Amino acid sequence: MRALVVRLDNLGDVLLAGPAVRAVAARADEVVMLCGPRGRAAADLLPGVDRVVEWCAPWIDPEPGPVERAEAERLVDLVRGADRALIFTSFHQSPLPLALLLRLAGVPWIGGISDDYPGSLLDLRHRCDADVPEPERMLALAADAGFPTPHDTRLRVRGPLPDVTALTGATGYVVVHPGTSVPARAWPPERCAEAVRALTAAGHRVVVTGDRREKELTAHVAGIDGVDLGGRTTLPELAAALAGAAAVVAGNTGPAHLAAAVGAPVVSLFAPTVPAARWAPYGVRTVLLGDQNAPCKDSRARVCPVPGHPCLSSVTADRVAAAVEEVIA
Repeated sequence: MRALVVRLDNLGDVLLAGPAVRAVAARADEVVMLCGPRGRAAADLLPGVDRVVEWCAPWIDPEPGPVERAEAERLVDLVRGADRALIFTSFHQSPLPLALLLRLAGVPWIGGISDDYPGSLLDLRHRCDADVPEPERMLALAADAGFPTPHDTRLRVRGPLPDVTALTGATGYVVVHPGTSVPARAWPPERCAEAVRALTAAGHRVVVTGDRREKELTAHVAGIDGVDLGGRTTLPELAAALAGAAAVVAGNTGPAHLAAAVGAPVVSLFAPTVPAARWAPYGVRTVLLGDQNAPCKDSRARVCPVPGHPCLSSVTADRVAAAVEEVIA
């Protein structure tokens, strides 16, 4: 059986699909993962995936291009030959546009979670009304499709990870990751810089991480006390750096889920624009900070709609330093 598993959005979303992907891999002869360009690097790290196919879905990507017939036809060609397909989605996404394209590709069996009537587009219409963590939502779809939930449902990445001690030094440091995929989820940069100073004063060695677009931010946050790795790591190297950390401080963004996938405790600066019950770091020790009843609650806002960003700006550096001690202890 050749199984097609789908998660078309961001790096963190793909990592959260990992337990369900492993459930499918336990019974399939081959697992092909269809992902978007923003999640491709994470898909390459998932255990159980034999091959990755990349395609940008114009109904999911936050900065989509125009809908083009040639691109739709390219997808149809890319996924031909799959025997079964599971379309993993978030609660606000529909599997039906992709299901239509998979039908055109001749995929004989398709499952997805859908509140909308799917007609002949889905063979399995799974319903999931509970406010459950995203990995469990996807595991429930896989189980309904005949792929039992594995004993180990933690997030995982493929090993071995690269040796990054030349970048980080010995293990046991604290990672501060100030960047986020959308501004509404970010702890203010000056607060991040204060946290680096507070953690250093408490005796911790601090490593500041970020991608190449965040080098100015990481340099500011690291200051003279932290080790600035902004733009200096690939995703596997970032995973290795997080794996060596005693604790990770991050917002609701992909590297927080990557930290969970390598077993690092997380201090989560979580803006309530989406429910923490669904999106908090999964399966690791976590301290959740941020006002979860702020006016932006459940708004799914990408830019904070409340002046002053109170849900996270109210969190002090000293509170984060105390939370680091909590997750380490």
